[in-house]
Amino acid sequence: MEIGSIDLAEILFTLFWVFFIGLVIYLQREAKREGYPLESDNEGVVVQGFPAVPEPKTYKLPHGYADVQAPRDETPATDLPLRPVADHPGAPAEPTGENPMLDGVGPGSWTARHDKPELTLPGEPRFVPMRTLPDFHVDEHDPNPVGMTVIGADDEPAGTVTDLWVDRVEPMIVFFEVQLEGEGARKVLVPMNFSRVRKSKGQIKVHSIYSHQFKDIPGTAAEETITALEEEKILAYFGAGLLYADKERQEPLL
Repeated sequence: MEIGSIDLAEILFTLFWVFFIGLVIYLQREAKREGYPLESDNEGVVVQGFPAVPEPKTYKLPHGYADVQAPRDETPATDLPLRPVADHPGAPAEPTGENPMLDGVGPGSWTARHDKPELTLPGEPRFVPMRTLPDFHVDEHDPNPVGMTVIGADDEPAGTVTDLWVDRVEPMIVFFEVQLEGEGARKVLVPMNFSRVRKSKGQIKVHSIYSHQFKDIPGTAAEETITALEEEKILAYFGAGLLYADKERQEPLL
């Protein structure tokens, strides 16, 4: 359609692309509120890329949590238990701690979230044991994991499930509460997404760690709540086990 010598379709097409490119730049800039600027192995070199990191924005959190700014000034960690495997920039690093699954590096990295329970909209703890929720139960058509034996990647028993921790927001099992056996006998939380229920054997198999490594699973300060920071560390421990639980897992497949 033309109005005089003006092509309206071409103008609209051009405006669309100007808007679309601007939207992409805006979204890319907003995506840099966390984790930027990047740090180089060369001392004093930082990388922002295009577009640059946006100006700080304050996020007001509910339930009395302190306001958070992003991006924000943070002191980078310099005392991580890591060492490079080769003497060149960009070389991969390996953990140096006695138990690499507790070093908080590599697949075991965790974020320093607030050390308070994550809450629902009404302000109740989101993740709690089922014993505190009389309206929650395991469907009769599904196997009830309570009482099942938990075994590690070595097929050796580590403990017994004593309760199930559920998500109030999205009703599902998130942790198995496990009473450990033998040395270090205590209760720990085992993430559901690192476990497989074997109904026919009455077992729960955990592939990421071995039976003797359950005793080092990070614990919780309270018996019936878990903080966001505690959740991070527990999940990181099992994530680290996928690589660090056994030396052979760090070797090439071929």
